[in-house]
Amino acid sequence: MLHTIAAFDRLGEENAFAVLARATALAHQGRDIINLGIGQPDFKTPQHIVEAAIKALRDGHHGYTPANGLLATREAVVRRTLTTTGVEVSPENVMILPGGKPTMFAAVLMFGEPGAEILYPDPGFPIYRSMIEFTGAAPIPVPIREENGFAFSAEETLALITPKTRLLILNSPANPTGGVTARDEIAKLVKGLEKHPEVAILSDEIYDVMTYDGETHRSLLNFPELRDRLIVLNGWSKTWAMTGWRMGWSIWPNGEKGAYLYDKVRKLAVNCWSCVNAPSQYAGIAAIDGPQDDVEKMMLAFDNRRKIVVEGLNALPGISCIAPKGAFYAFPNVSKTGWKAKKLASALLEDAGVALIGGPDFGVLGEGYVRLSYANSEENILRALERIEVFLTK
Repeated sequence: MLHTIAAFDRLGEENAFAVLARATALAHQGRDIINLGIGQPDFKTPQHIVEAAIKALRDGHHGYTPANGLLATREAVVRRTLTTTGVEVSPENVMILPGGKPTMFAAVLMFGEPGAEILYPDPGFPIYRSMIEFTGAAPIPVPIREENGFAFSAEETLALITPKTRLLILNSPANPTGGVTARDEIAKLVKGLEKHPEVAILSDEIYDVMTYDGETHRSLLNFPELRDRLIVLNGWSKTWAMTGWRMGWSIWPNGEKGAYLYDKVRKLAVNCWSCVNAPSQYAGIAAIDGPQDDVEKMMLAFDNRRKIVVEGLNALPGISCIAPKGAFYAFPNVSKTGWKAKKLASALLEDAGVALIGGPDFGVLGEGYVRLSYANSEENILRALERIEVFLTK
């Protein structure tokens, strides 16, 4: 038996991929499976973005790129950030990475060690806790409650900060709940964080353009008092339907402290993934600078599907669902069905051919809920709702 370090035994998983694998296996057996589990737009990447990558290949962009990303790609992120937030950042604070997870991993690795505490949302993206536990730091869940509209509470979050707290992870619009935290609540949190200047903040804003019902996203970049300890995670995967391209960006803190952290993550890139491939980066530039018509069409479709999902779920026996304000997930309460959440999700896949994710896969407070992704066609969503109804009433 080869001896590996204990940290690897603490690594968790993103169960959406396990559900995807099982759904795929069942489909290969001839089963008709409707996958509402994976957090991936069902739209193709817009054609002008694909063409930009093809052109880059034909133009000979086949070699290594800088570990922090091409300057042109980082400048495109600067332009996009100014457009969406009104804040001008420097390309010297922008890092191009192979997806969003490397930013999470880099930030948690920088601040996580035995004896430290890292706060993260629960229910939340499962990789937050997995990476925290990998470092040996104590994962401290920030409760994300249905009665708050699945927004975080500033008061509850601030009360969890101790002298051991190194990093606070925030996510709005949120996965898996679709919650969007109100601007006044964010401002209240920022005000309270002034008393804790030693705590770094990682703001996961990957769903920033995906809001509904008049909600708008407010980036933490809009609070200059945080800029010397704020790491913002974003990327191309969700907004431009580019999940498989593995393209993310992060914006690192200003000033001397920020330059220190930025150099650390640059060195991590050199040691781990070297760089992001050139054609994808040229595609990323085209996504930001090109027409946004396809993004607007996707958002319109997601909003229509959201309404169908909420209405349909609330009509099912034992299920209630508040309307998500962001992302493309619903997080219905299934506690009155008599089923435990993960067992229900498993049974729906095996017996009804509908793939969902059990709430406990997103944290200890996820029991009683399942996550349903409406990044699928209206036709499939309606078919899935019919199958769930038949399953629950048989």
